[in-house]
Amino acid sequence: MIEQHAVAPALAAALAKRGYTSLTPVQETILAQAPAEADLLVSAQTGSGKTVAFGLALAPTLLGDADRLGAAGAPLALAIAPTRELALQVKAELTWLYEEAGAQTASCVGGMDPRSERRALERGTHIVVGTPGRLRDHIERGALDLSQLRAVVLDEADEMLDLGFREDLEFILDAAPEDRRTLMFSATVPKPIADLARRFQKDAVRLSTISAREQHGDIDYFAHPVAPNERENAIINVLRFYEADKAIVFCSTREAVRRLTSRLANRGFSVAALSGELSQNERTHALQAMRDGRARVCVATDVAARGIDLPNLDLVIHADLPTGKAGLLHRSGRTGRAGRKGSSVLIVPFPRRRAAERLLLSADVKAAWSDAPAAAAIRDKDKARLLADPVLTEPAEEEDLALARELLSEHGPERIAAAFVRLHQSGLPAPEDLTEGGADDIRGRSRGERAPFESGPSRAFEVRNKFEDGIWFRLSLGHKHKADPRWLLPMICRAGHVTKREVGAIKIGGTETLFEIAGSHAHKYADIIRREGSGERGVVIEPVDVRGGRAPALRTEHDDEDRPSRYERARARAPERGFEAPRKPARRRRFDDEPAPTHPAFAPLSEAPLDTGERRARPSKAERQPQPGDGDGGASPERKKPAAKAAKGAAGKKAARKKGPSRAERKATKAKS
Repeated sequence: MIEQHAVAPALAAALAKRGYTSLTPVQETILAQAPAEADLLVSAQTGSGKTVAFGLALAPTLLGDADRLGAAGAPLALAIAPTRELALQVKAELTWLYEEAGAQTASCVGGMDPRSERRALERGTHIVVGTPGRLRDHIERGALDLSQLRAVVLDEADEMLDLGFREDLEFILDAAPEDRRTLMFSATVPKPIADLARRFQKDAVRLSTISAREQHGDIDYFAHPVAPNERENAIINVLRFYEADKAIVFCSTREAVRRLTSRLANRGFSVAALSGELSQNERTHALQAMRDGRARVCVATDVAARGIDLPNLDLVIHADLPTGKAGLLHRSGRTGRAGRKGSSVLIVPFPRRRAAERLLLSADVKAAWSDAPAAAAIRDKDKARLLADPVLTEPAEEEDLALARELLSEHGPERIAAAFVRLHQSGLPAPEDLTEGGADDIRGRSRGERAPFESGPSRAFEVRNKFEDGIWFRLSLGHKHKADPRWLLPMICRAGHVTKREVGAIKIGGTETLFEIAGSHAHKYADIIRREGSGERGVVIEPVDVRGGRAPALRTEHDDEDRPSRYERARARAPERGFEAPRKPARRRRFDDEPAPTHPAFAPLSEAPLDTGERRARPSKAERQPQPGDGDGGASPERKKPAAKAAKGAAGKKAARKKGPSRAERKATKAKS
């Protein structure tokens, strides 16, 4: 019981008022093992009640032996959280926890009006909760006074470092008094967290409540392989299958959040969106809609993966795979909190199945692989829920019974029951039809059903499931285009909306690839590619005309040599298109008896100097100086002018002089006259 622990009377009263009858392991550890004035480095799983835990840890520092806090002035405690939603949630938790102690709390988070925050700080407060960037801004502007600070709490410290808040954290901790307490709470304690603790903590007490058992034992993991184009339909079916009181769907981008939110809203789900592009007011309203029941599905980015606590959240869906182990665990940690059971479902497109397996292996999580819930399974679930609906067993009022008897007398029991069923189903979105069998292919891949082998000049990719009525298709990619079965197979499946079980042999040739589709899906496959194409730019898929029941032969690169040229094919099609075929331009040819051009650039190679590619060495300065005995003034051989050219130049100068008298001669003639 709570009374057995050293809980301050004011906090014990608040816990009892809140309905707490027992504490979580991390809260019990804080009370039993944490010294009253020591720095703490605590690692605990998400959803373990860390906010109340550090609220209890702050009590000896803030209250001491008193039952209530004094008048509000400069803050006594500062709590730092990585996201706005988590900071506001921490403020709400500390507000009710310290309500009986007379504490005043304030928040400083990005996206809110800073002027209102400054006014709240000027009025006085005991506890301030905020995000690193906004807190630093208030400190630099002089609005937040840390001179009276007794304790600093870093919640989700590892996430704050991952988000790039290290510089802001160091600034805030340097600005706080040196004799303060520093409490760090983190899901993990990597090296950066340990370095931060060594720098800003004094003889910190290390506490851990993470057991060696499997991660998130209260969460059941499921993985559903689906065709890439059926991902949204699978999400709809998962939501319908579980019919959770509250569910959250994680997407990797804001655009994906917008698209999926619109799709779910159009299908009749009460949905709210949560992403970084929304204003803080919109994000707060979305979370409040989930808490008060106005929305049952929240579509969010990873901004909601840390610390957000939504009561009765029973289902987490990963529409896009998380980027790592930490992302998977923190996303899934939104459910299975405080002892409740939850489910975490991964929607795995066929090309990402290996990435999903590696992700689960790195997180040491075992997931049950199965096909996404089909429409028939969802209808069976709806039937079971209808038969177990509490409205059928709850006692009815006399007025309701009188109306029921009147309905029975006028319509009969069967028609009334049918109307009840229709009324119950009218508020449920219809399930989607999905392609089945993806999970069977994943389970069977380890049995060697697919194995590449070399087969003559072309390589084939054989599959165990051979079809007697298979239809062959041609794909305009081959060895020349670096074709490989590892990326050809997903392309084939995406193009015709089929799974790997409907694809037979894949034979890769020089310029094309042949593949076989099961006869039961071939006509649908042909219709889809005729209507939508291959889905890839510059890639053509078309059925192969097979006669006599034989498999088609592959064309090689050399087969194209006998193929008509592009000009010939265009000329042959010209009459059908109703215009005159283009004439092939004549090409200028030079015959052997034609004289060679006289331009110096076309001089015969025999007359041109041979260029050996060697670089000539530049003459030294002494070599470039005039040498005695040189008739041309000692110029270097490279600078000598040809004798004929020099003579021609001299003759030209003499000729120029004879053209007319010089200026001196004209003056002399004028003087004589």
